[in-house]
Amino acid sequence: MSRQGFTLPQGMETDWPALVAASASFRHDLHRHPELTWQERDTSKIIRVSLAQLGIPYRICAGTGTVATLNASSSGRHVGLRADIDALPINEATGLAYTSAHDGCMHACGHDGHAAALMSTAAWLKHHEASLPGPVTLLFQPAEEGGHGAKKMIEDGAIDGLDCIFGWHNWPAIPFGKAVCPNGAVMAGNGTFRITLRGAGGHASQPENTRDPVLAASAVTMALQQIISRRITPQNAAVVSVTSIEAPSGETVIPDSAKMAGSIRLANAADRPLIEGLIRDITISQAKAYGVEADVEVFPRYDATVNHVAEAGLMRNAIAADLGNDWHFGEIPVPIMASEDFSYYLKEIPGAFALIGADDGHGHHEPCHSPRYDFNDRLLPIVTRIYARLAGAPLPAQSTLLNDQP
Repeated sequence: MSRQGFTLPQGMETDWPALVAASASFRHDLHRHPELTWQERDTSKIIRVSLAQLGIPYRICAGTGTVATLNASSSGRHVGLRADIDALPINEATGLAYTSAHDGCMHACGHDGHAAALMSTAAWLKHHEASLPGPVTLLFQPAEEGGHGAKKMIEDGAIDGLDCIFGWHNWPAIPFGKAVCPNGAVMAGNGTFRITLRGAGGHASQPENTRDPVLAASAVTMALQQIISRRITPQNAAVVSVTSIEAPSGETVIPDSAKMAGSIRLANAADRPLIEGLIRDITISQAKAYGVEADVEVFPRYDATVNHVAEAGLMRNAIAADLGNDWHFGEIPVPIMASEDFSYYLKEIPGAFALIGADDGHGHHEPCHSPRYDFNDRLLPIVTRIYARLAGAPLPAQSTLLNDQP
């Protein structure tokens, strides 16, 4: 489709197949025009054009974010529904007809689908606005991919007046038709670290005359792996991963320095100070043992995404109403160790977050952040129904359930 935004033919506002088709077309347009964290200018423009075409008032929030409210004057429970909109710095390798038109940028996590599902929800709720039991606010949020977009949205008043908030993420490791939405933590907290090891380089044939940062980096890597196995209780899920070591030099040259980087994941926020302190202490002591100095930087990112019990129950009921009573996928342990900045919202107001399965056996098994990943469009009608149910809107006939095709 051309960049006309989300459109429905006149008189087709209640036509469910037309809504589903429009949602998929909108998703493909967003996929073709991805934008990185805090650069979502055209994405936010097309979202705002679409809201205006639907007759839904909105305001700009956190720069490239957008907040729209329906049934604003109602005194009923004020529900928030959220979608993230940013893409990733990845070269797409799907070969799809709607593949990214921007080199080095791709919707590799499904935020295009999240935004499209919220827009089709907006269209459905607008037509049934008079039937809504309370206000509904739609949050099109930028900068989820490490940019703390939710925090900026909150600071700009996005959740002011909300009684609760709901969100979701597609998940290729879960079969289509299944989901998880636990009480408590559903996704882990995270952080990153950077280490610089400074030694003294020299000739590879004379290591005794050097202070080898490469050897020190190897020792630090091995030692950091003991944090989880020996210093954190096994009941608390946590991960420390060294993800890169850089020490470029010639084959016969021991370099002066080496750089390391890595990732932290944790389910229990109380473990964060311990893990961060151990990374610093272990790195410095290991480096000293090899005659090398170490500079350690640790960067907290997101806390765990922790569902509130009552709201998680509401979301589970909405999921079960559409996916059936056997919707729960018990084979995936929660919290999963990926992270989400939806955690910011849940620290401020009650709410819940769900992971909804994407793998239908037709190529939607590729993991998020893969260059071969593509969002499963069959999730669009399901999530639109779940969101509409959470908002208290009338629903289309149940008979089309999992067989809805964009």
